[in-house]
Amino acid sequence: MPEARIKIAKSDIVRTFEELPKKTLRATDIDGLLKQNRDFWRLRQTMTVDEFLKFLLAHTKLEKVSFDFPNRKIIRYVWGKAALYDLLMSLQPNCYFCHYSAMFFHRLTIQVPKTIYVNHEQRAKSRGEGALRQDRIDIAMKRPPRMSNNFTDYENRRVYLLNGKCTGNLGVVEMEGPEGEMIRVTDVERTLIDSTVRPVYAGGVFEVLNAYRLARPRVSVNKLAATLKKLDYIYPYHQVVGFYLEKTGVYKETSIALLRKFDFKYDFYLMHGMKETAYSEKWRLFFPKGF
Repeated sequence: MPEARIKIAKSDIVRTFEELPKKTLRATDIDGLLKQNRDFWRLRQTMTVDEFLKFLLAHTKLEKVSFDFPNRKIIRYVWGKAALYDLLMSLQPNCYFCHYSAMFFHRLTIQVPKTIYVNHEQRAKSRGEGALRQDRIDIAMKRPPRMSNNFTDYENRRVYLLNGKCTGNLGVVEMEGPEGEMIRVTDVERTLIDSTVRPVYAGGVFEVLNAYRLARPRVSVNKLAATLKKLDYIYPYHQVVGFYLEKTGVYKETSIALLRKFDFKYDFYLMHGMKETAYSEKWRLFFPKGF
């Protein structure tokens, strides 16, 4: 019987998988293991990775996980149990956690978000140099915020796979996740900036304000300003960052003054789609009345 050999080799196959440093695998990883060990396992040369996977799923603790994103389905295989964030790190090469997820990892929120944000950067492209005008800013910021529809639900959590601007992984660091796994995540400064730019992915502006307050013992405002310059946004987000820093009431005026060194050419907005607003002349910024 042709499949008798794989059953005999099962203990060796299991041992190989048990010794893998990573428990989350792609089909290509499993194909590589098959090719590397085929002779040692004495499997027939015509056995395909699909046949091998079928055997593993039926006779070992390998499990198939499907992330049904609307843009494409992503299939991963897990040997035993993988840490959630380790599994999500496998969604795309060089992806990292950002926004509300990064706030959670850096203890910049007291909430335990049920939505997870993973960013996979776009390829580098030339920056559009259309003239920034006040009327265009006003029209854009009065619209509701744009939100990605590239999300799926997994284990009672919503997972967004964002396709953010190319930054060369600026401010992305490695740290230990909740289950001891190593994860890639934006650092404190980049997390504050990302959440400033897209508060809709960070629990809203009140959560972002609280993140600035909780970041006080660990954030470098010098690094915050430098990172903002490197990100080179067309819109004047420095006005929002400065406003948040001042609004917390916990930062030194000398630190806040670093954000005053940027240009102040336009009125700007704390968030999209505000109805009733107040205005800060110092920061040339509209914000929700009562904020």
